[in-house]
Amino acid sequence: MAKDSEVVHGYPHLDTVRAAITALHRRLSSEGVLSYAPSVLPADVAFADQDDLHLGAQRVARALVHHLRLPDARMIVSFREMTHAASVELTAGPEYFIELNDRFRTHRRDIGAALAHEIMHVLLHRLGLSFPGTRDNEILTDTATTYLGAGWLLLDAFREDSVSSQKLGYLTPEEFGYVLAKRSLVFDEDPSPWFTSPQGYTAYTKGKAQALRDAQQPPLTTAGWTGRHRYAKDRRYAREHAGATPHPESGATGYAFEQGPDGLRVSFSCPTCHQRIRIPVRGRVRARCGLCRTILECDT
Repeated sequence: MAKDSEVVHGYPHLDTVRAAITALHRRLSSEGVLSYAPSVLPADVAFADQDDLHLGAQRVARALVHHLRLPDARMIVSFREMTHAASVELTAGPEYFIELNDRFRTHRRDIGAALAHEIMHVLLHRLGLSFPGTRDNEILTDTATTYLGAGWLLLDAFREDSVSSQKLGYLTPEEFGYVLAKRSLVFDEDPSPWFTSPQGYTAYTKGKAQALRDAQQPPLTTAGWTGRHRYAKDRRYAREHAGATPHPESGATGYAFEQGPDGLRVSFSCPTCHQRIRIPVRGRVRARCGLCRTILECDT
């Protein structure tokens, strides 16, 4: 796990984040994803300054192992000087060795965040789920940690003021907020009371606004007037040009038209799992995502 010295903001990794959410649903199934409810609770991973360092770290690790459904995995936690925040040795198990940066000896409130990321590496290793390249694989790990209920700890570890900053993980604070909000919408869970970091909470609210926009894009009926107007324009253009070419003024719409054997079809991303969905252009249509089973009301 990396620790950024200068915090990047915004959504530079959003495509990879969305691909990670899709990959999780494909590997675990919609029922498997929903089995990670509720999120790990603050009381389960609390770490007071007076707690014994090693016993406390082992206790938090056990709570995270239990939450992430790794019943036969034993985490051995140690501390040493290192460049990164933490690392884990991935083996066949059942014992896994996690090393935490020495600075966590005096920053114990963030031990849970570091452990959550490393233990997720173990889960993904066991699931055989990975992305090519270190960067994308770490984004997958951050996304999975957050989407499966332990990553709010990583966002809560984000702190920033005029003279210093701290962030764990590879996602930006807003991207962590985005994934956390995507989870909260699926699980009907409000993580707001868990934040101790004001900056983490602010990033969550920004990420939530971005996540809500996913569910307000055409051809969904929840799209706003501007989106519906643009969609109608693009649909007319597609009908006039055999469905293959988007309207030159449409920009990045997120949907695409194509000519099928039964007429014009539109494809778009499921707002929940981002699996691509294709449905006929026939006015009001109720679609069901084949991956996450979300029911979508569409006006095609």
